[in-house]
Order: sequence, then structure tokens, then C-alpha cells
Amino acid sequence: MATKIQAHVDDLTAMGQRFVDAWHRAQAGEQIDEAHVTFLSFQAMTETLSPRRLELLRFVRQHGAASVRELAASLGRDYKNVHQDVSALESGGLLVREGRRLSAPWNEVQASIKLASP
Repeated sequence: MATKIQAHVDDLTAMGQRFVDAWHRAQAGEQIDEAHVTFLSFQAMTETLSPRRLELLRFVRQHGAASVRELAASLGRDYKNVHQDVSALESGGLLVREGRRLSAPWNEVQASIKLASP
């Protein structure tokens, strides 16, 4: 599994092109070990990767969490807010849930913002 995830602010066409490129490289026999998440706007990325959510991701990366309730207690935060943060990060592919257990398998999140189409 990839140790970093690449977060892009881009459009659906570019997201699809990354997928197709990886598919072709895999068909050619290349080992593909990369992970991407695409946000359609800078605002969506910064809302998803807010300072509190990055703190949560770092904590889960370092310590793991058996449940959202345990995570909220460990962070000293309200359960409802942590649950919302976990849902947003999970929907964005940045946090992984197996049963109740949470993990952040990435050592690094790299952000890329496209300014112009090629």
C-alpha cells in the first residue's frame, strides 16, 4: 500500500485521466502503488483537511483508534464533532475504517492545486 496519498484540486476529467493512466501502466506490467483523492474546489479541500481534521489524522496515524468514541476521548473532543470529522475524512478516502477500528495508513498527504489546463 502507498505510504502517501496525493490530494488534488482538479476536475472530473483530470481525475478520470489519472485513473486511465494508472490502468494503462498496470496493463503494461508496471506495479502501481499510489493513492489519489480529488477535490473539485480548493474550498472543499480546505474544509476536509481543516486543522482539526489534520490533527485527528495525525493522531490516528500514530496511535490508531478502536472506535470513534475512543478517538473523541483521546483527543478530548466532543463525540458528535469527531464523528462528523471522521465521516468527512472517511468519505474523502483519507481515513480507513475496518469495523469500528480507524486507521490513517498514510505517512504523508501531498496537496496539488491545478492552476490551468494543459
